[in-house]
Amino acid sequence: MSCFQTLQDYGLRAIGYGERLLPRSDFTLCEQFTLIGSGMLWNVYFGVMAVITGFIFANALALAKASPQPLLRKPAETFVFVFRGSPLFIQFFFAYFLFLNLKSVSPIFAPFSSAWLGALVVLFLNTSAYSAEIFYGALRSVPKGDVEAADAYGLTGWDKFRRILWPTSMRLAWPAYTNEAIFLFHATTLVFLSGFPVRRQQGDALYYANYFADKTFNPFIPYPILAFYFILLTLVIIALFGWVNTRLNRHLPQPRRQKIRLRMNLMR
Repeated sequence: MSCFQTLQDYGLRAIGYGERLLPRSDFTLCEQFTLIGSGMLWNVYFGVMAVITGFIFANALALAKASPQPLLRKPAETFVFVFRGSPLFIQFFFAYFLFLNLKSVSPIFAPFSSAWLGALVVLFLNTSAYSAEIFYGALRSVPKGDVEAADAYGLTGWDKFRRILWPTSMRLAWPAYTNEAIFLFHATTLVFLSGFPVRRQQGDALYYANYFADKTFNPFIPYPILAFYFILLTLVIIALFGWVNTRLNRHLPQPRRQKIRLRMNLMR
């Protein structure tokens, strides 16, 4: 089988298109690159959807945590503490069994027991908690001079937040938020290891890497391929977030511009 034929057969297999049966023996390098790359579609889906939805919710949480009203502040603080204080793998584990129990109560909860929605909810809640803490710290770090200038111009309420507080806090928070986004994409590899079932062997990139490692008893080919794909994905994220960072800081002189620095998290 040519590599082009392998791409046709297995390129979209992870999302249900192409050959249903996985290769059983005589694995070629092209098959491993293709199937692991196919599984990356799930990792990208989980990461992109969780980042977009989590960004919105994290801003709301940061505002609630900064609020002087206890009815807003206390629930936000509790939420952030719980999801930052517990391991992501355990959150996946408990969420899956919670969704299974809810499924038995009402069929409306059935989609949540599938990875495409249930695991996405967990990733959304987890990244929201971490991002909210970043945004909350940035809100508290807005220079006092910026706030006083807004007051001098008569800006109050929503106008003050929209024109001064939020743009400045985003500029301050963006380098740290970029690292959170990178780690979130890496954390998507936990989805199919944590209880959420794989339908018809349509898993993520780590699922296929594990498959080849188990069948060949040689982890030194599929896992470096997996790492290669995630390095490429990380470079794309850095480029996209770096472009946003440049836009956020375009009005500042060069020495004062925030730069994105990749910081590896050893533990979640």
